[in-house]
Amino acid sequence: MTAAVSVTSDAELLHTCARACERLKEQVSRVVVGQDAVVDALLVTLLARGHALLVGVPGLAKTLLVSSMAEALGLSFGRVQFTPDLLPADITGTDVLNEHDAAPGSRPRVSFMPGPIFKNLVLADEINRTPPKTQAALLQAMQERTVTVGGVTHPLPDPFQVFATRNPIEQEGTYLLPEAQLDRFLLEIHVDYPSEAEEREIVRRTTSGPPLAIEPVVTADEIRAIGRLVPRIPVTDEAVALAVRLSRISRPSDPDAPEAVAKYVRFGAGPRGSQALVLSAKARAAMRGEAAADVDDIRALALPALRHRLVLGYRADVDGVTDEVVVRALLERAGAR
Repeated sequence: MTAAVSVTSDAELLHTCARACERLKEQVSRVVVGQDAVVDALLVTLLARGHALLVGVPGLAKTLLVSSMAEALGLSFGRVQFTPDLLPADITGTDVLNEHDAAPGSRPRVSFMPGPIFKNLVLADEINRTPPKTQAALLQAMQERTVTVGGVTHPLPDPFQVFATRNPIEQEGTYLLPEAQLDRFLLEIHVDYPSEAEEREIVRRTTSGPPLAIEPVVTADEIRAIGRLVPRIPVTDEAVALAVRLSRISRPSDPDAPEAVAKYVRFGAGPRGSQALVLSAKARAAMRGEAAADVDDIRALALPALRHRLVLGYRADVDGVTDEVVVRALLERAGAR
């Protein structure tokens, strides 16, 4: 059992965390214009040691956001471009025969060749452009942080996090993500169009020479230390109660579920939704250097933590009801708006 970290050390680490987040934001802003809320949500995911799913149409700098974050973190970075012909082994790696290394008369030795997933930060680009069988190759890695190939389990680097991008399902050549995989993502972050002023700045920057270089400002050891700190951050009883209530009333079978849930939701969030809300709330408090998480953190993260855990029925499509509408109804029923 590891020794408990002193209060003084935790306070110093919280201060370090807040300063590190500010430095990361500064570096990312050198190449990405605006998208402050998206950057904050990515930082929450990073501190909570979770995985994030970025959703938006092409051309909104989703890939640039993730790659810039990796550069500023100084972590190893792997990118997988998901395509219809991508195979699971293209992600996880595979066993290969080393015929040239074998002695004469002996059997060739089998060795494991790791895939691009064996990095600290993995960008799963356009994850819904590959069939579910290949998408499922990420399931074990995201949940257990290990990969099993040929009956042998290989540990992934520490830290290990997946930041995936997804195009809207209405676009050509896209597949639905399995619910089990969606549930592995701590947050679903929607990336919207920039404002007019931001778009003018984007055009100026991208048409006037090479982008500014990004410098690593946070070490891997700092990320590991902060990742160990976040679960220890206290959270108020009211915040835990709100997180659990939001998840429970998202289920149509709950007697206190709002009308929008009873009418439009087939399956609500499970216990992992409550866990994601509380853990991301702690990370949000750490990002600000706060010593505890409260109901404000839960309210702020309810939408990205729950929206992808709701399975809507066909009536939602017919009536034009989105997951955001349902989450707003949950917050209103819980008295948390």
